[in-house]
Amino acid sequence: MHEELTFPDRERLIRLLGPRDSFLRQLRAAFDVKVVARGQDVTLEGPPEQMAACLKVLQAMQEHLDNSGDLSEGVVAEIIEERKAPGREAEGARTHQDGFSPACSARPKTAGQARYVQTMLENDIVFCIGPAGTGKTYLAVAVALDYLKRGELKRIVLCRPAVETGEHLGFLPGDLRSKVNPYLRPLYDALHDLMPPRTVKKYVDNGLIEILPLAFMRGRTLNDAFIILDEAQNCSVDQMKTLLTRLGTTAKLVVTGDITQVDLPPEQQSGLVDVHSRLRGIKGVGFMRLGLEDIVRHELVREIVNAYQKGASSDTQEARQ
Repeated sequence: MHEELTFPDRERLIRLLGPRDSFLRQLRAAFDVKVVARGQDVTLEGPPEQMAACLKVLQAMQEHLDNSGDLSEGVVAEIIEERKAPGREAEGARTHQDGFSPACSARPKTAGQARYVQTMLENDIVFCIGPAGTGKTYLAVAVALDYLKRGELKRIVLCRPAVETGEHLGFLPGDLRSKVNPYLRPLYDALHDLMPPRTVKKYVDNGLIEILPLAFMRGRTLNDAFIILDEAQNCSVDQMKTLLTRLGTTAKLVVTGDITQVDLPPEQQSGLVDVHSRLRGIKGVGFMRLGLEDIVRHELVREIVNAYQKGASSDTQEARQ
């Protein structure tokens, strides 16, 4: 099936397709439809069912643009989710993650995030690589809490390597929890966004949620657990192997990180970089990459990340010359 749409206003079409065609990329990712924009024309080609759904999304996007004067990747993701044709996702997929109160729930805001959630639901081990602000950790914690609430797994284990980012803090006072809490704070932040503070404390005190440094994982076997390793780019190859061999018979593991922000010594290889070549192709192991289009923090964060990535590419080219 082939269809061509013509827009009288080029400026309106640009707003409809998003900055740098970001909304257009969401459409391409969501439907088995070839969508091409040239000048003031948009051409669609694909199976009739998928075409019908894609056209409904475009119509809803235009209506939202007329009513509010603005579109965002989050809004487009919601429109796609509401009108997606059947058969695109696995039956029974649940991209919306229930929280522990009506105000505490999570929904993917971009097509990439929706694929990330789906990958976590379909695989027992998932590696997700992406820049800051793409929701790697937040969505992993949301899925883990959803499993816990549904009774599909009995506990959550959250861990991070205790590696400082470019500065050495020296001796930290207090007991063990006080010493490691600064490294684990981002995991607590995600929990507090998705659960009432009293519930977080209760679950941590009862051992239903365990937050610990990666170094404390050796020698353990984790059954009926949803395990999340955050900042995995700062794991050594041996540490990654240690974590991967902790899984019990009923467990899920999500590993997140940004391979552009490795804080290990230059001579030490990142376990997150190494693991792709070792485990690629194994059934039940999923790999996911999020990009600039999946950043959902302040709109300037995307521009900042992009600027640093360009700077790193320029430095690499100069070093080779």
